[in-house]
Amino acid sequence: MIPTFSGYGLGLRKEHYRDFLEGDVPVDFVEVISENFMVDGGQPRDILRRVREKHPVVLHGVSMSIGSSDGLDRAYLRRLRALADEIQPLFVSDHLSWSRVAGFSSHDLLPVPYTGEALDMVCRNIDMAQEALGRPMLFENPSSYVAFEGAEMAEWEFIAAMAKRTGCGLLLDVNNVYVSAHNHGFDAHAFLCGIPAGHVRQIHLAGHTEGPGLLIDTHDQPVCDDVWSLYATARSLLGDVATMIERDDAIPPLAELLDELAIARAIAQHEDLRREAA
Repeated sequence: MIPTFSGYGLGLRKEHYRDFLEGDVPVDFVEVISENFMVDGGQPRDILRRVREKHPVVLHGVSMSIGSSDGLDRAYLRRLRALADEIQPLFVSDHLSWSRVAGFSSHDLLPVPYTGEALDMVCRNIDMAQEALGRPMLFENPSSYVAFEGAEMAEWEFIAAMAKRTGCGLLLDVNNVYVSAHNHGFDAHAFLCGIPAGHVRQIHLAGHTEGPGLLIDTHDQPVCDDVWSLYATARSLLGDVATMIERDDAIPPLAELLDELAIARAIAQHEDLRREAA
């Protein structure tokens, strides 16, 4: 069983290292990109150790390629295990996607086909990853721009079956739900209602960019009003789970991200009061 955690956090980016190392940043946890710290030593690992002394840490990966038909990279898993054993993170997470085939990496989070065959493969890979790491993982719903023909189930049905079969947890990226719903024409609220609430342990909030005919998950903008509204719905369905703001480009001053985090707290408090009054 994956423990629950109800705090509010930020992604740790190099622009704010000094703030976290030298000051007292009012967050309940930080999230780091696992691959940036999967080294034996040096400055990155030292910074993470020092931040870990102040804050719980989530390890969030971007290249496990859990949807790869080639299976998983065992050397990668060993390095990730070593990092997790040292840092003792709140959660270890990655994406329901694939990026690697025949030794080639696309360096992108590509969608999986929502078929029974793909579900079997993904579940085998998750079982392998969780066994290798000695702990359950969280998997995030990715944003997507294309879809495979021949889908046998909706994305949320695939995720629900995956979580049930493997016991993994879920990282719900609300912005990704919004982006993919817009791009593919599905109902974002049906997605939120369709995933198993009891498996969700963390929420991501981020911004996106409007491209020609598509929304693009760029993580370089503030959270928009529509995503805040969808977060309120998610919060009403899920209750008190860890929530964080994710920004990967056009990084603003820390104070701006803390202001966004304050909005998330206020929305969550409002939903709690509304639920108690119902």
